[in-house]
Amino acid sequence: MNSIRNQVQLIGNLGKDPEIKSFENDKKMVRFTLATNESYKDQNGIKQTITQWHNVIAWGKLAENIHLIAQKGSELAVQGKLTYRSYTDKEGAEKYVTEIVAQEFFKIGKKEAA
Repeated sequence: MNSIRNQVQLIGNLGKDPEIKSFENDKKMVRFTLATNESYKDQNGIKQTITQWHNVIAWGKLAENIHLIAQKGSELAVQGKLTYRSYTDKEGAEKYVTEIVAQEFFKIGKKEAA
């Protein structure tokens, strides 16, 4: 039961190409944004869509695979955990970040260009 205490599952499209970074000991990290959409009909019967943007990171071999396989517009299913962190920017202001640390992903398809 502990494995489902902090678990996130999302299906969405990448907002831009994943950015990969290398650290000491050749450790890799990839960062990307994932857009999820929810649709509903408003009181006038008109379809409305709400888009939520999620910050996602992945480490190691998973990061390398995402970087190789996914690009802007790719539809991905991502499973991971929700994390929060803070940092101080160059101006001395404290910033807060919410991220999903991916533990698994599947490429579902590619969104067609309009």
